[in-house]
Amino acid sequence: MEVYIPSFRYEESDLERGYTVFKIEVLMNGRKHFVEKRYSEFHALHKKLKKCIKTPEIPSKHVRNWVPKVLEQRRQGLETYLQAVILENEELPKLFLDFLNIRHLPSLPKAESCGSFDETESEESSKLSHQPVLLFLRDPYVLPAASDFPNVVIEGVLHGIFYPHLQPR
Repeated sequence: MEVYIPSFRYEESDLERGYTVFKIEVLMNGRKHFVEKRYSEFHALHKKLKKCIKTPEIPSKHVRNWVPKVLEQRRQGLETYLQAVILENEELPKLFLDFLNIRHLPSLPKAESCGSFDETESEESSKLSHQPVLLFLRDPYVLPAASDFPNVVIEGVLHGIFYPHLQPR
């Protein structure tokens, strides 16, 4: 996996002061995608990662001014931070992968051990669940029909399930 931060941009908002968004380029298994994050999101990630893995230093939270040279230094520092997390840890925690929008990595067994980036997500909600595809409130063959008209949908589904070899070609 390779991670770069090729650029950043200033975002203005009516609801809050302006902020800088960093564009993260993630290269994984020959595929590339981009993720945009604010510094506050990097800082939140760092606080959570410190609890479970070895983390490098993160660039200072406080910046005196928002001139391009200072922001470029912060961009470089954040890029170095992400690359160092990858290099210094053989197995990456799930919250780091979530931060980079990387999904389905069964080859990383430690990916589950550090929790999720979204703390509101419970362990149960992240497990796969199997739900019935077809649900009958009553057995269509035992109970009489509620009306004189046959339920074409139920008959068609049951016919397709139990007699697939009789399907019209």
